[in-house]
Amino acid sequence: MSTEKQGNIIVTELRETIQGKFVVGFSDGSEMKLALDTVADLSLFKGRELSEEEFSALRSAAELSKCKERALRIIGARPLSKKALFDRLVEKGETSDNAEECVEWLCRLHYLDDVQYAGMVVRHYAGKGYGAQKIKSELYRHGVPKTLWDEALEEMPETDDKVYELLCRRLKDSEPDRAELKKATDALFRRGFSWDEIKAAVNKYTARGND
Repeated sequence: MSTEKQGNIIVTELRETIQGKFVVGFSDGSEMKLALDTVADLSLFKGRELSEEEFSALRSAAELSKCKERALRIIGARPLSKKALFDRLVEKGETSDNAEECVEWLCRLHYLDDVQYAGMVVRHYAGKGYGAQKIKSELYRHGVPKTLWDEALEEMPETDDKVYELLCRRLKDSEPDRAELKKATDALFRRGFSWDEIKAAVNKYTARGND
């Protein structure tokens, strides 16, 4: 005869699926996937009776554990900023509280670092031939806090030669008319270079014929 108290829930199954991972079944017909740490912390065993408060706490722990696993999979695929990971977790259906806790957990483990990530974004887009304004747009798009932009942009190499190289490639060493030159300089501006940088490259390009 069951001695289950009214409102309490009994653990009816405790099965290890892979090392350190368990499926726990309950008398209400529900199941949870739990990590070994959670099973050990709550001293779970078959026949263990849980109060409503304990069961609710266990469900919260299971949801947080699932969120952590999802967060690890996401950043394992590619690096992200803290904001980008938070947004991705919420988009996947995780609660804001769990998403925030996962982000802070990964920061403590040094798996998330916005300073390092900002530098990586700058190096990546600078290497693809983009200027500072375009890179700032990418830093914003990738969720990097604005307070980190200036420090990250210090990692950019000098752009004078890059702008000139791109202009030469665009004009194919021809003698462009005004319309062709405008088209080329507009393209450089869209790549995030300043008009001062573009003007210097144009002056260098046009001066070639005087050498």
